[in-house]
Amino acid sequence: MTTTNTNNSLFSAIFQSTPVDNLGFQSVWLLVRMLAGLLMIHNGLDKLGDVQGFADNVVSFIGLPYPVFFTYCAAYIEIVGAVLLSVGLLTRLSALSLFLTMLVAIYFHLKGDGLTIAPLETASLYALCYLFFLTNGAGIFSLDALLAKWLVRKD
Repeated sequence: MTTTNTNNSLFSAIFQSTPVDNLGFQSVWLLVRMLAGLLMIHNGLDKLGDVQGFADNVVSFIGLPYPVFFTYCAAYIEIVGAVLLSVGLLTRLSALSLFLTMLVAIYFHLKGDGLTIAPLETASLYALCYLFFLTNGAGIFSLDALLAKWLVRKD
């Protein structure tokens, strides 16, 4: 495999979305991406508002070491990752980090509340949204798509 092929496959994995030409679907894709990002920001801000409380009541409860450190990690993933997802920049990386954060949230809710639907369904729905963007990318209405076009023109 040549260096160009390796660079193109890495480029494709990072910036290019699953090709769908339907503009209606792409518009809904944009709306869901923006909502799934923007609605997550407040969760990160809430963690920063009470770092020690979240560290004690959530991170320590699920058994992770260094609870304050992981509280800051989760908060900044939920803020920075959500902003990047909303604008469609580094979407797959942002979606991966948010998806992993939601898996931890699902684990927390299962451990603390069992199969109580209300807290579990929110984290699960977010996780499914992030999994969609992880596998499909940002769509054509995104900064990733603009970068992909620009990078293709440079070659």
